[in-house]
Amino acid sequence: MTISLRPVEEVDLPFLNRLTSDPDSTGDFQWYGWLNPHRLRRLWEDDGLLGDDKSYLIIVAGDDDVGFLAWTKVPTTKVSYCWSIGLIVAPEHRGKGYGTQAQKLIVRYLFDHSTANRVEASTEITNVAEQRALEKAGFTREGVLRGVGFRAGQWRDGVLYSVIRSDLDREL
Repeated sequence: MTISLRPVEEVDLPFLNRLTSDPDSTGDFQWYGWLNPHRLRRLWEDDGLLGDDKSYLIIVAGDDDVGFLAWTKVPTTKVSYCWSIGLIVAPEHRGKGYGTQAQKLIVRYLFDHSTANRVEASTEITNVAEQRALEKAGFTREGVLRGVGFRAGQWRDGVLYSVIRSDLDREL
């Protein structure tokens, strides 16, 4: 099934909170402890979760909201930046290719609507499913980030991936 992306609506806030704060919904690689349940509402009230430096979109398949995607502006020099993306697909919708499709769509969107030359994503080194999804979405594995993330009482290695504008010649 083909997916689409749409802006977050107020009615989506409980869904976003579930995917970021409920350990049964976040997945093993996204559980960082309980979060303030009001933080997303405050951000949504401020800019509708569509800011200049950080934004969120809902991933939709048919009539179902299946997850969300977020991106953050990362300065790379005094005059340039790249985007760092991440997503969470609800457990009941995982393994259907929605994450891969969403990553392809957001790469195209960010290159079409900004001057950034690079979109990057990272994941834990043991998150093989996400690594496969990134590679299917056209990302190139750049390397291992040793001890980059703290989760569940341990420092964990990560893997960094990227797409640059010239990669768009390949099918995304």
